[in-house]
Amino acid sequence: MNIALIGYGKMGKEIEQIALSRGHNIILKVDAGNASTYTIEELKKADVAIEFSTPEAAITNIFKCFEAGIPVVVGTTGWLNKLEEVMDECLTNNNTLFYASNYSIGVNLFFKLNSYLAKLMNNYSEYNVSMEEIHHVKKLDSPSGTAITLANQIIENLPVKNKWVNNETENKNELGIISKRLDEVPGTHIVTYSCEVDEINITHTAHSRKGFALGAVIAAEYVRDKKGVFGMNDLMNITI
Repeated sequence: MNIALIGYGKMGKEIEQIALSRGHNIILKVDAGNASTYTIEELKKADVAIEFSTPEAAITNIFKCFEAGIPVVVGTTGWLNKLEEVMDECLTNNNTLFYASNYSIGVNLFFKLNSYLAKLMNNYSEYNVSMEEIHHVKKLDSPSGTAITLANQIIENLPVKNKWVNNETENKNELGIISKRLDEVPGTHIVTYSCEVDEINITHTAHSRKGFALGAVIAAEYVRDKKGVFGMNDLMNITI
């Protein structure tokens, strides 16, 4: 499989190593040097694109892939206010989009656990839920896309919470998310339910970027010959 790699930072380099180890070719690398000059014709030489750039560049990159007629696997977060627009564009013109806020297999299992726990806790109003997410200092968005996914799952399954805020809160209807940026932490997410007598924590801690990179490459393999909008639930086929 020929892959166009859009975004060639630390994640891009991890993806490259995983892709090569699985027998694929990287035929285009887009970084700061050619981000504004790479062409549709260059993209057309690829079977699929993997996009891990910046929130500001993601939409342009995705639409370029649509114009080239190649599937795009997107790992960039921080642009979700445009997700519906991008999905509509994808479906209207018979293109292919695979989006996930996190490509780690472990995190996606954690998502399922988070949803199920929120459903259980809906019967125990004495517990209040809060979240903490910790990432490296170069992460551009806050809270993380993964934290937003977790928060939206909780809000969907725990009616007392109707919005999330990126700070501590005393409002019982708000879900507080504390964001920390520390050195080279790949990513830690903690969901806490606490009351007067005890607390329950579920935690996912990434030890490296390799899990994210592997998931992105597997997603590219999965979506290569498909049309439509896909995510990790489609890839993993897990339901709870």
